[in-house]
Amino acid sequence: MSDHLPEDNKKSKIVIGTRGSELALWQANFIKDRLAEIGHDSELKIIKTQGDKILNLSFDKLEGKGFFTKELEEELLNGTIDLAVHSHKDLPTTNPEGLIIAAVSEREDPAELLVILKDCVDIQQKLSVKFGGMVGTSSNRRKSQLLAVRPDFEIEELRGNVQTRLQKLRDENYDAIMLAKAGVIRLGYDLSEEFHVEELEPTELIPAPAQGVLAVQIRESDTALFDLLQPLNNQVVAEQIAVERKVLNMFDGGCQLPLGCYCRKDGSLFQVWTAKASDGTDFPDRLFMQSKTTKGLAEKIVSKFAPDRKFPANVFISRELSENSYLRNALKKHQIEIEDRSLIRTFPSINNLDPFILRNIDWVFFSSKNAIEYFFKLDPQLPKKVKFGVLGRGSEDALRLHGKVADFNGEEEGIDTKDIALEFAKLANGSNVLFPSAKGSLKTIQKALSDDTKIVELTVYETVSEDNVAQSFAEVLIFTSPSNVDSYFAENLLEPDQQVICIGKTTGQKFDELGVKYTLPFSPDEMGLAEAVFALDY
Repeated sequence: MSDHLPEDNKKSKIVIGTRGSELALWQANFIKDRLAEIGHDSELKIIKTQGDKILNLSFDKLEGKGFFTKELEEELLNGTIDLAVHSHKDLPTTNPEGLIIAAVSEREDPAELLVILKDCVDIQQKLSVKFGGMVGTSSNRRKSQLLAVRPDFEIEELRGNVQTRLQKLRDENYDAIMLAKAGVIRLGYDLSEEFHVEELEPTELIPAPAQGVLAVQIRESDTALFDLLQPLNNQVVAEQIAVERKVLNMFDGGCQLPLGCYCRKDGSLFQVWTAKASDGTDFPDRLFMQSKTTKGLAEKIVSKFAPDRKFPANVFISRELSENSYLRNALKKHQIEIEDRSLIRTFPSINNLDPFILRNIDWVFFSSKNAIEYFFKLDPQLPKKVKFGVLGRGSEDALRLHGKVADFNGEEEGIDTKDIALEFAKLANGSNVLFPSAKGSLKTIQKALSDDTKIVELTVYETVSEDNVAQSFAEVLIFTSPSNVDSYFAENLLEPDQQVICIGKTTGQKFDELGVKYTLPFSPDEMGLAEAVFALDY
């Protein structure tokens, strides 16, 4: 096929260039089938790339960019193929002269999978891998983000296609490996029987720019083919990944750069998560930003990572942090001092649990880490098939310490507890749900459940304010609950230049009443707090 389609173009086969791996062939055949749906025949030509040939070096040891794309692009320019199908995340941010991206596919789930040998699982650990586990990945982006939450991990290089990586795991060369969920779905693999699979949402472990999207590349001069391909082009996805790719371009990075960037549309807002490190062992800086338009959005994001940007000198948080907490490490990287002290005391409301309360319970929902701690101190004897729901990652981590894994995590539903409640209701309506909670709980989740749902309330703890709460003169004040706000402002005032961050809308409502501006992190946990501090202007 030449640079223009002949009049009877349906008789002329379009030549699709592709790598030869099972996943690459799936991707090429996907485009081939889409072309057939709009009446155009095509055939595949398999081409080996540098990334396929050199398997003994990690990406940061390979020269240049486009390890999986260069040879395909050369054949396009030479006219031996008409279009090339790529994993969009593998493409350099600038096309070679004479080539363009004519279409992008819908986006497959961009989450990451941590695939773990079953005898290396420890669900009491975050991410479910045993302490000191060896994890295989060749990505500096994955490595830096994994080590930020599990510094005990030993990260080892892992190259090869999906089948090769899985076989290396079966051979016990690793305790766990990282895979993109999109590839596993496209290959139709069910890994859950053979391995323990932990899914990391794209807001938790931020994926590569354009992860899960296919790119169809053609010659710029081939205008007829460009027009032919437009029914395959997903404009919504194209707009979102344009932000991600521009961020990557402005950092002048390729797939070896420890950069994650993920943009999605939520109602009228574009939401973008970014994580960047200097190398695979560097603690990544994270940022969450949202905007009504993509215009100038990438520039705003990149400006927050400028080497000369200013940070607050000190941060106060109304919660005690462990020495290895995520937030402490994120602030320590930029020499930000942290003052951590709780302004409230908690104590149990009950010391014994009536076992009949737990009979026939289908779900237990926790809205705080304190509720989890006080509930399990009662040594509850739960039904074997009971499921657990939590508001966010912080509560999920607390639940793990008791050997339980959350079946529902409201993290992905956003900041608003009402939205989380509606999503939980879709799963729990018509069942028996237990709510261990604090005295005076707002019961937002309960209010969303249907009338045929049996709700069992269990007050397990109460809070009281500490006496003589000292004022903090830190530049940023982080409040972790409404009761901490009440305790602090019963005796103190806000200084004019102090900025406020709140966990949860109910905490923010306290500042609405005071007429004080505040920042609400997307996720109500230390990772979300680190993103919020990083987004502040100084």
